Amino acid sequence: MSVLVDGRWKGRHGIGRYAAEVICRLRRSGVTVEEVTPFPLLHPLEPLWLSWRIAYRRPSVYFSPGFNPPSWSAAPFVFTIHDLVHLRFAGDYGLRQRIYYESVVRPAVRRAAVVLTDSEYSKSEILGWTSVPEHKVVVASPGVGEEFSPEVEPLRLPYDYFLYVGNRKPHKNVPRLLRAFATAPLDSRVRLVLSGDADRETANLVNRLGLDGRVVFFGDVVESVLPRLYRGAIALVFPSLLEGFGLPPLEAMACGTPVVASDASSIPEVVGEAAIMVDPFDVEALAEAMRQVASDASLRTGMAARGMKRAKLFSWNGTADQILQELRAAAGEPKER
Repeated sequence: MSVLVDGRWKGRHGIGRYAAEVICRLRRSGVTVEEVTPFPLLHPLEPLWLSWRIAYRRPSVYFSPGFNPPSWSAAPFVFTIHDLVHLRFAGDYGLRQRIYYESVVRPAVRRAAVVLTDSEYSKSEILGWTSVPEHKVVVASPGVGEEFSPEVEPLRLPYDYFLYVGNRKPHKNVPRLLRAFATAPLDSRVRLVLSGDADRETANLVNRLGLDGRVVFFGDVVESVLPRLYRGAIALVFPSLLEGFGLPPLEAMACGTPVVASDASSIPEVVGEAAIMVDPFDVEALAEAMRQVASDASLRTGMAARGMKRAKLFSWNGTADQILQELRAAAGEPKER
């Protein structure tokens, strides 16, 4: 079987990690894997360009780990819709994204051999949006890499800290996290560490809340440091309003780090009973959860044990194996038992 795969998604973000981990394992599986040649990702002409590349290469199946389908395809194709955040928070993403989803993505769901997604939550959302038969959408949950382990050396910072890993898009709910941290009865020496650099809006809110010196913008977190950053934290705090999956809670649990997370969208599917889950709109509840974790060592120990056990249910090998089976079925080959 030959697979033409869109490797342009690989990068240092959620979809990027999914793409890199899966493509690497597809190459090891024995199938012939070829990546599409460079072209601007999500360019207006990209669907036509993809159609031309598929027709030219004639693979057994085309696979994209992202949400970019071809206009038409000379081979069966499989693509991935991780979530519908561009539609659920359309005001934050703009008209162009909505038009793309409605005019390109939704019609392609019917033409695809199968559409992959990350969680039962996202599957339900996609089925409701497209009205396709349930078998057309398959959940292939992301995994967690072996580098995320309780054996890694914790990052030694000169203070205890809660950690947030992610971007500052509105659905990530960072302003409520900052308000919760400002009101939580914590030792004044405890810091809130945010990945990424300071943006103007977040920095202004930090100043208004009187958190200057207590919120640390960690900057770009290199891959080798991320597990250590998780491992050294009191807890990861992940108050997102919508996630197709949510890798940071899974990675933190794999490192033995307690997790305080939103009870919204797919996040309960990821953390199970291992995390403290709160209403992401309830600032007081979030502040209280942070207080509980910071003040109770036995609670942290129990959460760490449950989190590590939970994280073992997710692996990139399992993700890639499931995707390979769907690609074989799309290409007309029997699935391996």
